Amino acid sequence: MTHKQYLEKVKTLKKWAYAYYVEDNPVASDEEYDKLYHEVLDYETAHPDEAVEDSPTKRVGGVVRDEFTKAKHIKRMWSMEDVFTTEEVQEWLDRVEKNVGKCDYFCEPKFDGASMNLLYDDGKLIRAITRGDGVVGEEVTDNVRTIRSVPLTIDYTGLIEIRGEVVIRKDDFEAINKERLNEGEQPFANPRNAAAGSLRQLDSSITAKRRLVFYPWGIGENFLEQARLSEKMDFVYAQGFLRPPYHQECSTIEAIEAFYQFLISKRDEIPMMMDGMVIKVDDIAKEEELGYTVKFPKWMCAYKFPAIEKVTKINAITLQVGRTGVITPVAEIEPVNIEGAVVSRATLHNFDEIERKDIRIGDSVIIIRSGDVIPKIIKVLADRRTGSEIPVKRPTHCPTCGSELLDEGALIKCQNLKCPDRVINSIIHFAKKGCMNIDGLGSKIVELLVKEHIIDNVLDLYALKKEDLEHLEGFKEKRIHNLLQAIADTKGAPLHRLINAMGIEHIGEVASKALAFEFGLSIVDVTYEELIAIDGIGAEVANSFLEFMRVNHDFVLKLFEVIQPTVEEKVEAKDNPFKGKTVVLTGTMSEPRGNIKTMLEALGAKVSGSVSKKTDFVIYGEDAGSKLTKAESLGVVTLTEDEMRAML
Repeated sequence: MTHKQYLEKVKTLKKWAYAYYVEDNPVASDEEYDKLYHEVLDYETAHPDEAVEDSPTKRVGGVVRDEFTKAKHIKRMWSMEDVFTTEEVQEWLDRVEKNVGKCDYFCEPKFDGASMNLLYDDGKLIRAITRGDGVVGEEVTDNVRTIRSVPLTIDYTGLIEIRGEVVIRKDDFEAINKERLNEGEQPFANPRNAAAGSLRQLDSSITAKRRLVFYPWGIGENFLEQARLSEKMDFVYAQGFLRPPYHQECSTIEAIEAFYQFLISKRDEIPMMMDGMVIKVDDIAKEEELGYTVKFPKWMCAYKFPAIEKVTKINAITLQVGRTGVITPVAEIEPVNIEGAVVSRATLHNFDEIERKDIRIGDSVIIIRSGDVIPKIIKVLADRRTGSEIPVKRPTHCPTCGSELLDEGALIKCQNLKCPDRVINSIIHFAKKGCMNIDGLGSKIVELLVKEHIIDNVLDLYALKKEDLEHLEGFKEKRIHNLLQAIADTKGAPLHRLINAMGIEHIGEVASKALAFEFGLSIVDVTYEELIAIDGIGAEVANSFLEFMRVNHDFVLKLFEVIQPTVEEKVEAKDNPFKGKTVVLTGTMSEPRGNIKTMLEALGAKVSGSVSKKTDFVIYGEDAGSKLTKAESLGVVTLTEDEMRAML
């Protein structure tokens, strides 16, 4: 792998990780993610000096959402190292026992759900926090209180953090998705995302209906005196928490492997989705002696289950049009039963993959599924062809609106903002926080308005009247007034938010700000040369932007006319120690790092995500990791947050 290929893989992995952890809408299978993750990790291990600082391998979890109150864990919540084979388990055991001698191990199923930290004080549940980035998570106490397997009181007066997994049983998951489909809603991708989505409901009554289940798997802050993890977990179970259906103490690789194979044999029988087995050193003193890497505890790992393969046949290929217009081919397959669920569709990702694998309609194929509802095709059984198979042609026109498609190779896109398949998702994106922030315009309301033909695009929002809404169920006078006022309040919004709200492929908040500052309202007529002259705007971003404006030029001008966005001007920062300097932030600060980043940028600093010889300052907080270490090795000036503020 070249360094350029490595950077592209990191870029893809970051996109997948964001979709998985933040949006609860995975765009890649677990198998794909694990494979790419380890390709990136292997390269970084072999070339440590070339590893980028914002690689997903250096992250513990996801990003905290703004919709919930942020809360800090007393003790950090860690991720786990993955192992996939008996040989890799043996290597892990050898590393452990080389450092602390012969060990006993505590093994249990690894359920596929949403990690949760429960804080009890004086015997009462006082706070429930999602894992978040491992240091700070989202407080969802009201929602967790609705989970019947979470005791509201325990027989322990000290402060204790009980960690575990919030899961949905497979049969409940199927029932939830059936209900969502009947109501015209998008089904959850898998039980893990159904659990995470249920926890993130602002209305706790919705969470209460989801039949979530909590299984404890560990302890954070505690003053328990037991010397073994298994003994501490016995204490936790005795407080009324669920025990896993199976768990076992093992002392040899043979015992570990036997229990692993036993759990695989129970995979269909156990009602929760499992994706592996967790192996932990049982002796607490040895755990503490082993300690942690930057990312993982050295005393536990996840022995992942093999993906499930089945043979089936492709009956047809349908095309889906996403919010940004990307056309995704989906294989309609002969229904096949995998882990108790009947699967009739398989993702094909893009047309380059179809061509690379030579996938044809009528082919017999091997599909693989590892915790995903929609599996992927891993192999075409070409020797079973009869000659009647039909090659798949790359589409040239949108299957929904008929517009000519933009073919970028791996991606084929419909650029028509008015395309019906794009309308609902584009309006939802337009209204969300960070874009136009239209309070009260959620996905269900958007779907209803489009379904009733009240709106057909984002511009129609600004023509809504009271009489358009008063006949709709649930729309009383106050609700109508609040929604119309929220829409009206977006008039005069900063231009960069409007650009970001348009949902242009590759154009996010940072690029939107750069474009708004540089071009103002004349942005609709910029040239390729003008775009790539801006720092951070490359050929891919420029071409995507130009193609969008070519198709939607007049529509964007109408948006400008109706919304009258505020054109921001660059403000020259006053002289200060950080003006014109390259700064890197690392560790936990007294306030969100995004706030400090905004402050430094206003002072004229360039805030980078990685440390190099060109870095002027590294500003660090608690639990600073490899960035601080690299800065010190390169001789870069390092500052605590207090030292930074003193300089200002």
